[in-house]
Amino acid sequence: METIEKIKQQIAENSILLYMKGSPKLPSCGFSSQAAQALMSCGEQFAYVDILQNPDIRAELPAYADWPTFPQLWVDGELIGGCDIIVEMFQKGELQALIKESAEKNAASNTDAE
Repeated sequence: METIEKIKQQIAENSILLYMKGSPKLPSCGFSSQAAQALMSCGEQFAYVDILQNPDIRAELPAYADWPTFPQLWVDGELIGGCDIIVEMFQKGELQALIKESAEKNAASNTDAE
């Protein structure tokens, strides 16, 4: 069960999290590239997990998420969807609003003075 625990922890600790193949700057597949580009265009920080470097997560996450493919975008603990959904939301302006709202909410909850 430790892989599932790791997934739960990653989702809990990162308000905006993209499970993808490769990294945002060096994606290893077209779908991950499109998803990362859309997220980067929103202008907020986000975390990512390269599933090619984490075969345990690659194997377990589809069953946990009940979503068979990658990339997977999670915002505030909820699965948003994969590449098609991310790109469609971006084109409609919905992704930007969702990401901005999440970033603002989580910035407000981080009370450490910098």
